[in-house]
Amino acid sequence: MTQTQTETRDITLTQALNEAMREEMRLDERVFIMGEDIQAGVYGASAGLAAEFGNERVRDCPLSENAFMGAAVGAAAVGMRPIVESAFCFMWVAMDSLVSQAAKMRYMFGGQVNLPIVYRAAMYYNGSMAAHHSDRSYPLFMHIPGFKVVFPSNSYDAKGLMKMAIREDDPVLFCEDRTILGARAYVPEEEYTVPLGVADIKREGTDATIVAMGGMVPLALKAAETLAQEGISAEVLDPRSLVPLDKDAILKSVAKTGRLVTVDMAHKTCSAASEIAAIVAMEGFWSLQAPIQRLGTVNVHIPFSPALEPLCYPTPDTIAQAVRTTLE
Repeated sequence: MTQTQTETRDITLTQALNEAMREEMRLDERVFIMGEDIQAGVYGASAGLAAEFGNERVRDCPLSENAFMGAAVGAAAVGMRPIVESAFCFMWVAMDSLVSQAAKMRYMFGGQVNLPIVYRAAMYYNGSMAAHHSDRSYPLFMHIPGFKVVFPSNSYDAKGLMKMAIREDDPVLFCEDRTILGARAYVPEEEYTVPLGVADIKREGTDATIVAMGGMVPLALKAAETLAQEGISAEVLDPRSLVPLDKDAILKSVAKTGRLVTVDMAHKTCSAASEIAAIVAMEGFWSLQAPIQRLGTVNVHIPFSPALEPLCYPTPDTIAQAVRTTLE
């Protein structure tokens, strides 16, 4: 989306999510929110919703992800449209409910039931949260048939994608990168949605394609700015949703530039970046003029140490260097 001089309504990603949920709750009384500390709006995006919709539609749950993520499956199966909020990305303790029930129920019941659930997954990292609170589990959910996976990088996309996710009839893992929740971007007041499975080019370029997601997109844009000063034109492509994935847009960009760098803040092995690299290697091989470069978090448990943790993640400098490597 191109911003014009008259567009001045910049809001944070957190505010955009709040607006999306509020608007959808007003439109459809079946939509409700459940999760940890949400009536008080402790984690921001649900702030003020209990005051408008009451405690029946904004339901605090015990600190048991397995309980409330599983309860959402039952609620959705009987016609409700739950939005499930967890304070952190603690998906592991609820994996049976998520993988064996939410993802499979429509298939196992022969299409006789829909599972319209939005699981909001907060991704905390690069803030000395240590190993348990720094999980970024979305690549695993890309592997599970039945789940859709959404990952916005700015306020505009976050609001439009959240509204679309709430209207989906399948479970959606909605990833929220906590490093960018306070970042501001233009969001129109009028109604809009962003379709799942449609990528967006955040910066046009001709020499190399950088595919990044979530909080890696702003870093990729910084890298592209640095490279531009060196006469290198890098295109930055944001998939916005990982399932469905707009592989046509990725392949088209690589066909134009001839080079690919994938950037992911999940662990490098079996990451979203790995899947995107594999797709291009198989379906866009003849467009490539250099080996693909793949960046991600190093395969270690995330340290608490503020001195050590930043060394685990991609940075604008490492992204820029990966692009230079493809041009050597």
